[in-house]
Amino acid sequence: MEVLKKEKTIMRPKRISVSRKRQITIPLEYCKALNIENEVECIMKNNSIIIRPVIDTSQDNFADLILEDLIKEGYKGKKLLEEFKIRKEKIRYAIKDMQEEADKVAEDETPYRTMEEIFNEED
Repeated sequence: MEVLKKEKTIMRPKRISVSRKRQITIPLEYCKALNIENEVECIMKNNSIIIRPVIDTSQDNFADLILEDLIKEGYKGKKLLEEFKIRKEKIRYAIKDMQEEADKVAEDETPYRTMEEIFNEED
């Protein structure tokens, strides 16, 4: 899927100041790269804080993107609806896998995999 071709990138480290209220501002380039909107999740591990985007498990957030890809691929009518249902279901399982993997990566139990690797795995 065209939408899912983002890969993990390494960005230059940034020093961020902490306000008196213990607030920080995440650099814009980081927010854009990670699609951070209104919420992040913080995890404390080995004297470090891991900040990662909150993944919304609602498949409806992907509906317009799935449909856009299917239309570009030439699907119409009943075939469009059938393929939409198939891909929507794959998204549900992929999101669950991504959440489980993110937890393992945060705990250093497993290496990072790309979204493409997750979506192209054979069941």
